[in-house]
Amino acid sequence: MSSISNCCLFTAAVLIAFAIEIIATQTMDARIRDDSDLSQFYQLLEASQVANTTLTYRHVTVFAPTNRAFQKYNGTTKNLVLYHMSNFPKTIENLGDSISSELEGNPPLWVTRRPGTHGQEVYINNAKILIDRSNFQSKVSVGGDVKTQVLHIINEVLEPVRSNSMELPIYSPNAFEFLNQSENLDLGVHRLRIFRQRILTEKKEDVFKADGRYTFLIPVEEGFRPSPRPEKVDRVVIDGHVIPNHVLFTTPTPHNVPYQTLAFSDNVKVTVSFLKEHDKVYVQSNTLVGDAGHPTGVVLAEIIKPNIPVRNGVIHLIQRPLMVVDTTVKDFLEEKRDGPVYKFYEIIRDFGGDIMSTISHLRDVTLFAPSNAAFEEPGVQKILQDKERVKEMLNLHYVKDRLPIEKIKNKSVNQIPTAADKKKLYFNVAQEPNGNQIMTVEGGGVNATIITANIAATNGLIHIIDRVLGVPYTTVLEKLKTDPMLK
Repeated sequence: MSSISNCCLFTAAVLIAFAIEIIATQTMDARIRDDSDLSQFYQLLEASQVANTTLTYRHVTVFAPTNRAFQKYNGTTKNLVLYHMSNFPKTIENLGDSISSELEGNPPLWVTRRPGTHGQEVYINNAKILIDRSNFQSKVSVGGDVKTQVLHIINEVLEPVRSNSMELPIYSPNAFEFLNQSENLDLGVHRLRIFRQRILTEKKEDVFKADGRYTFLIPVEEGFRPSPRPEKVDRVVIDGHVIPNHVLFTTPTPHNVPYQTLAFSDNVKVTVSFLKEHDKVYVQSNTLVGDAGHPTGVVLAEIIKPNIPVRNGVIHLIQRPLMVVDTTVKDFLEEKRDGPVYKFYEIIRDFGGDIMSTISHLRDVTLFAPSNAAFEEPGVQKILQDKERVKEMLNLHYVKDRLPIEKIKNKSVNQIPTAADKKKLYFNVAQEPNGNQIMTVEGGGVNATIITANIAATNGLIHIIDRVLGVPYTTVLEKLKTDPMLK
């Protein structure tokens, strides 16, 4: 019995060793070809003579998007496969801040690492590396010289900057070359001439030409209305659109974390953070310390074309310039009809009577605007059937005073009358275990958290909150659990 068992064990060991040998000698081409989830990428690979030559004779790292990634991608696939290859063989552990691609001009692929729920997450540009399916390695012998090849599988197609002109091909531009040639690039309907002209007028070209790691936020032409706005984009405002030392793609960048801009000095201090709401991403500049030409407060802009990689970082096209405060509270509500509080605007418009007119005539007003998500609660939908209750509810959301978040933080104000008859708002500051402060506002028995504060307007401020005030959401037990005042 013992000899039979030993024989079986020996046979199993031989089979395992044979299987390992097959895996070890499997070529990169065969590995991609045999994975049915990479069939669309393999078609591109087969069609590219350069890619085939690279796989046959050279060191290589391949970033292969899944079929699902291609289903979500609506761009052209011409030469795309070369942007997914590098002639440096790099496992996930050995990836640095960037790696050069095989596309003409060798534009870099940017690497981001961040902590995730199941360990570290790694991104190439905006695409996440599927770690459990990556780090496949194979060897190719070329004339006795052994070449290492590495495969990583990613969840998005990597898209390079593309020229739409056969006469003016553009390879691996820096941010200024991107701006200078923007009419010859595939940017859809977006035009960038006004911002480019402001850069030239203010002699800030070197900021966009500089080597290094930057995030550039570039407002499109439509965002420069009304007409005085372009002149307000001076040297300081241009610097407020550039984040040094960070290449921030939208997916791996954390929500609501401030990054210092080039406009962060002794005289003026401006940070930028990213805000994610449903399927939209916004950037918000926060002028913490201003001067006569640059008021304090937050300016919010939607990213309308994200994640454009350039040689010195990444560009996001945004809906309007940051730092420029030239609109009223009413204008903010009306300006972006599908913005972060557009549902609140629609309810004011449809049910608010003269509320919008009142707000627009106040010299100092603070609006507590519920997010779009706040209106998805069933209780809120029910209230909307009662016009009188809606009007009372809306009046709870503004006060006839300018109330910056700092006043709430330092507890110089803890309650204030609202426009609703005999009703006040009550404020509280709670400390999280990680040291962050949460600011809450209670009105009509509902406790809401301020999620975006100090959006600046010429006649006041807007704070975005996560609940509709005056509409009951919770049971008594849930109220006890969630209200910091009752913990």
